[in-house]
Amino acid sequence: MNIRELNLKHFGKFKNRKLEFSDGLNLIYGENEAGKSTVHSFLEAMLFGMERGRGRAAAKDAWRRYEPWENPGYYAGQMRFSCGNRSFCLERNFEKNGKSALLYCEDDGEELSLEQGDLDMLLGGMSREQYENTVSVGQMKALPGMSLAASLKDYAANYYSAGNEGIHLEEALQFLKEEDKKLEREEKADARRRAGKREKIEMEASYIWRELHHLSQEREETKEKVEQCRRRKEALESQQKEEREKRERERFGAWRVHPMEIVSMVLVLILLVLLFSRPWSFLVLIVVALAEGIYIWNRMKDGKRRARELTDGEAEELKLLKEELGKAEWKLEQQRQANREKQTRYSNLQEQLGELDEVGEEAKEREKKRKALELAARTMNRISGEMQSQAGERLNQRISEITEQITGGKYQKVWMDTELNLHLLGEAGRVSVSQVSRGTAEQLYFALRMAASELLCEEKFPLVLDDTFVCYDDVRLERTLNWLAESGRQVLLFTCQGREERALKKSGLRYHKITL
Repeated sequence: MNIRELNLKHFGKFKNRKLEFSDGLNLIYGENEAGKSTVHSFLEAMLFGMERGRGRAAAKDAWRRYEPWENPGYYAGQMRFSCGNRSFCLERNFEKNGKSALLYCEDDGEELSLEQGDLDMLLGGMSREQYENTVSVGQMKALPGMSLAASLKDYAANYYSAGNEGIHLEEALQFLKEEDKKLEREEKADARRRAGKREKIEMEASYIWRELHHLSQEREETKEKVEQCRRRKEALESQQKEEREKRERERFGAWRVHPMEIVSMVLVLILLVLLFSRPWSFLVLIVVALAEGIYIWNRMKDGKRRARELTDGEAEELKLLKEELGKAEWKLEQQRQANREKQTRYSNLQEQLGELDEVGEEAKEREKKRKALELAARTMNRISGEMQSQAGERLNQRISEITEQITGGKYQKVWMDTELNLHLLGEAGRVSVSQVSRGTAEQLYFALRMAASELLCEEKFPLVLDDTFVCYDDVRLERTLNWLAESGRQVLLFTCQGREERALKKSGLRYHKITL
């Protein structure tokens, strides 16, 4: 990929400023505040866009820093570049309310889509973080960020195992973590759901238990009432039987004349016959006989009336008692049925509580998934470590080659640990980057960036260097510029000094100069 032209329509201090670039070395010269950093930032904004910060961060973000000085409502730019023997044009509008982007091929007019990843494809999948940690070096920022370590881990895990860089280890591990967190959230949600269900079941079971207890008391009371009614009924029936027998005897006695009474009546009649002479004796005999008959008739009439009145009262009392007993027995049966239903419901609730204590199929499946995720993460880390070791050897070899060329063979062996700490082997033996001079340290970091860019970038991406060689001595500056010329890459070298141009002329290197 080569950048052919930048058109800063309205960006920072620039308005309709075009900068044309050639292949190979491009020297962009400008004094302090000439706009070198603005052009550098514009290039990154065109490649990866520029988002406006929120809250307090918005006052100091890049969007606010490079908002056009004149006519801030028009905030836009254009970039022309070539990739794969084809020419493209990228236009961006950075306005906060009208942000847009347009990408099209200048050869045939085909419009491409940024949303569908066409620009990412042209950039070879390079991210903003990789750009800032490899091919783009800002002022006094030779030390790459830790995100480069993650990119190198991705490269180690993917290139050797899959033959490409389409899979990212950090993203994959993050995905596994997110899946594990998702399962953990599901587990907690399930636990909350089960706890809520348990609480609801326990409340219902407690309510039913109280109802059963209350119903048991009511049943006992109803049973007692039934027993009382039965005892009263049996007592009344027994009493009724005795009364009936007694009344029968009384009624029978009312109809039968006692023998003594008959004897007395006969004696009276004989006595009357003897005492009175005829015909008075016959008249007295008739009168006495009628009186005795009336006496016997009255006794019979009173006995019948008493027997009838007692029978009607007993029947009414017995009828009422039977009705009360029937109601009590019906109520007792209803209570028994309700008790059976509630006992069944209470047993079902207890079974549900027991089921909640058991590990369900979903929980078992979740546990299997979590173990699988854990195994996958361990496997990926193990394989990544093995692949990283192999990739590290390749990276260290390339860093050593670049460092040896820049330092003129003073340092021939360089290696890097997982934290991007560099160590080198020189004439004085093994030393760390913290023990060398500032200039040598920046040269080592430069070598690291260049080696990493060769590993991580599918295509040769332009190198954007903003006053990168301030701490280099003249000799190592010349060697570095020679290495850049031999790399075959397009180089955009921003500088506010004349050292780079003098070194280029001294080395006889061709370059294209742009003065801001």
